[in-house]
Amino acid sequence: MKEKKWIVKEDYDTAAVDNLATELNVDKVIATLLVERGIKTFDEAHHFFRPKLEHLHDPFLMKDMDRAVERINCAIENNERILVYGDYDVDGTTAVSLVYTYLKSFHSNVDYYVPDRDTEGYGISFKGIDYAFDTNVSLIIALDCGIKALEQINYGNSKNIDFIIGDHHLPGEELPNAYAILDPKRSDCNYPYKELSGCGIGFKLVEAHLEHKYKVKLSDAQYEDAAKNSLRKDIERTLLPYLDLVAVSIASDIVPIMGENRVLAYYGLKVVNKCPRPGLEAILYYSNIMPRGMNPENKESATDTYFCKELNITDMVFLVGPRINAAGRIKSARNSVELLICDDINEAKAIACDIDNYNKERKDLDTKATDEAKEILENSNVLKNKKSLVLYRESWHKGVIGIVASRLVEIYYKPTIIFTKSNDLITGSARSIKDFDIHSALEECSYLLEHFGGHKYAAGVSLKPENFDAFVEKFEAVVNSSIQEEQMIPEIEIDTELKFSDSLTPKFLRILKQFSPFGPENMMPVFVSHNLVDTGYARVVGSKHLKFCVTQIETKSGFYPSIGFQLGEHHERVKSGDSFSICYHIEENYWNGKTEIQLNVKDLRFE
Repeated sequence: MKEKKWIVKEDYDTAAVDNLATELNVDKVIATLLVERGIKTFDEAHHFFRPKLEHLHDPFLMKDMDRAVERINCAIENNERILVYGDYDVDGTTAVSLVYTYLKSFHSNVDYYVPDRDTEGYGISFKGIDYAFDTNVSLIIALDCGIKALEQINYGNSKNIDFIIGDHHLPGEELPNAYAILDPKRSDCNYPYKELSGCGIGFKLVEAHLEHKYKVKLSDAQYEDAAKNSLRKDIERTLLPYLDLVAVSIASDIVPIMGENRVLAYYGLKVVNKCPRPGLEAILYYSNIMPRGMNPENKESATDTYFCKELNITDMVFLVGPRINAAGRIKSARNSVELLICDDINEAKAIACDIDNYNKERKDLDTKATDEAKEILENSNVLKNKKSLVLYRESWHKGVIGIVASRLVEIYYKPTIIFTKSNDLITGSARSIKDFDIHSALEECSYLLEHFGGHKYAAGVSLKPENFDAFVEKFEAVVNSSIQEEQMIPEIEIDTELKFSDSLTPKFLRILKQFSPFGPENMMPVFVSHNLVDTGYARVVGSKHLKFCVTQIETKSGFYPSIGFQLGEHHERVKSGDSFSICYHIEENYWNGKTEIQLNVKDLRFE
């Protein structure tokens, strides 16, 4: 691992911090964290700490939402066959599961489709449209994909199939010729929040359809007057069970967890913890997150979670997301949809068992490929001295090369592309480092490529075997000419300094917990503390991890259990009594039936 640069944020409004600390009667550290997240007033803080479903925006503010609802109603009235279509990743499969389950509850003539990663690739495929045509589908609801599928939509139109596209990716210059296009990022859409996940778009479609259904039962006058509040509550009660899927998608697709996404994730986690759908319960069962054994009718308890610990966004990212993804990487993403729409716990456990096995196979494959890639790099001074990493091995599994690329970025901190053989092409997954636009770099190499797409930090690419060597040379030249040396030093961004005696109070910890759910734009705060020593219990756990307990020299106030993953090399010096600084998260650690405060140490330096 490269030595990391510590950067303490200093570009926040100090006057706003002072005002907010006074207005909220909180520690200045808490006020600083809020201001860093763009929260500067009492009302903004209230919305942040007390999310409510009524804070969600009117779904009909989204361009084409009225057309989408009208087309679904027409299909239902005429008993048309509807196909819910989505990508094979977590966001796509949760989106399909949500919309399919909703429609299936009152319209039996509905089906779903997830493309095969290897034979069809990402997005709407011609094969999928042919399946729709062959099964008499006249309306496709495409989720988490389709915004750039111009040719495919035209092909579907030629077969008299209408499309509702629900996507959250950035559109191209031309929009597809679909019946309705739901995408907050389209230039003519005035929807107030632009960062919904693909599953979030599906949720807004369901919300809009449900609101329309309720509204037509009442006169406009009644809807606008006394009935409005009770109507909203009825809608919220109906929508709430779908939010577990939205929370999983938000966590796994790495979208910002502020604004509307914060509300959706907050309530989605409540559903996961108190009354999970059978598919999620089964996944967590195989993740060794066991239920408390409560009686099902007591699941709605206001104080207890259904599981032995309170699950958070991190659990969705590391326990749920990889297993849902594993089906599409190793077998078929249809297995994930089958699991998520299943309403019988025993059936769900059978499917989850298969998916858990796929996940184990995925782990073996990505560990083996990562080890092989590291061996190639460690044995080549030429590769070590390059500004980019581009590796190819025909035997590497296509479903794990993105994971391998991410692992190598963590270790070597260079723009990285991992390639494997796919039919007659060489296919790769690209991952980047902070502030380096790998998509732009690929654009400069586009004359050597068959296909590429993605965004600043991640992309997919394919090329002909005869162009591989030329591509490696050109890509390195592009990276070498545009990347700065300082960009290749990994950074740890620190929110603020903490002194244990001043800040680590019960009130501080209680408020800090309310910052969750954490994610992009509201990452778990990183603190720095100086003049620390170990209390004499430092040891290495596993093969590389440092387990210790720290206190601050000047006050000796507080003794905090700490874990530093991959920091075992510092064991002897920490144990010797030398003072050091750490940057860290404050988290709750659940172990053996007990929960305690723990410092999760990201890096350590001796003073």
